[in-house]
Amino acid sequence: MSRRKPFRKDFAGKPAHSAPAASAQGGSFWIYGHHAVTAALGNPKRQFRRLVATGMAIAEFLAPLALPKAPIVERIEGDALNNLLPGGSVHQGIAALVEPLPLIDLAELLEDIPEGSAAHLVILDQVTDPQNVGAILRSASAFGAAGLILTERHAAPESGVLAKAASGALDHLPMVRVVNLARAIEAVKQAGFWCLGLAGEGEMTLAEAKPSGRVALVLGAEGTGLRRLTREHCDQLLRLPTSGPIDQLNVSNAAAVALYELVRGKSAR
Repeated sequence: MSRRKPFRKDFAGKPAHSAPAASAQGGSFWIYGHHAVTAALGNPKRQFRRLVATGMAIAEFLAPLALPKAPIVERIEGDALNNLLPGGSVHQGIAALVEPLPLIDLAELLEDIPEGSAAHLVILDQVTDPQNVGAILRSASAFGAAGLILTERHAAPESGVLAKAASGALDHLPMVRVVNLARAIEAVKQAGFWCLGLAGEGEMTLAEAKPSGRVALVLGAEGTGLRRLTREHCDQLLRLPTSGPIDQLNVSNAAAVALYELVRGKSAR
């Protein structure tokens, strides 16, 4: 695959691709668990309303951080913390009531990626399950992706479930919500990325295609997969080499396998 032309700087001023400032992010919500809360504490863009923790969690998780501008910690008993959170929340004795992160514009994300870098992006086409989105955030962060792009509507908003599944990646990896995914894909192409859609009917596997340079992986929701218009805007449809009676992966597992293959291929080259 040859390199695309450089990102056109004049595109950066067009805001139509990204969600407006009042995107459907909702109000404050609880995040919980060691990784999710401590990652949020280390993010200067995250706004806290409350920070609660048991005595044990304060000693184990918060005391070693020594953050100069950390919010005041409210000491709480485990039963009281259980009552603050949804049933079954695995909180490890620590939780925070936070505001959604400020929205990032797509042009801003693309401009922040260093010139000439072989960066990776993940694009999600209407993936609504917060656990899947959180798990994809975690994998994308682990494999060094530059950001996650998802739709404004029909996509999981920030939530405690998403943050828990992301295990801290929600506050590490830039996440952009766009109004029109097809137009966003075209903008990503202008920034020099090959947009590769994952679909079972792809003629080649990702490994066989051997993509190089800047690559954006495009994944669809479980069941419906990529929408027609999304497919048409992808440069190529590729598949993973699955076989057997169950030949489809959960979208978060597919994202992890595909990201690993991109990183492995780059290392091999």
